Amino acid sequence: MVVGDVKKGIATVTAGNFMDIQPSAGEEWTIHNIFHEAEVELYVSNGTLSILFDSETQLGAWLRHAFDLANDFYLRVKNVNAASKVIAYCGKQTK
Repeated sequence: MVVGDVKKGIATVTAGNFMDIQPSAGEEWTIHNIFHEAEVELYVSNGTLSILFDSETQLGAWLRHAFDLANDFYLRVKNVNAASKVIAYCGKQTK
């Protein structure tokens, strides 16, 4: 991948599980938007430690943010709904 390429993903996440937004080793991304169709929690993690820093109680999105990520510093979006739900993200590769 090349700097400036769009980084995106969309997946069905089962109840109680996570979508990890994690660059490959050596890449860095800035994620601008995260979309969710139900209740979610947003964490930052290094793979060992995690911090819950935001949550939503219904469908929605985090829009126009600048989450700077690397392989050892990434986002985890947890589906806290009782059913499987779709979560998506988009941003740019910066390194």
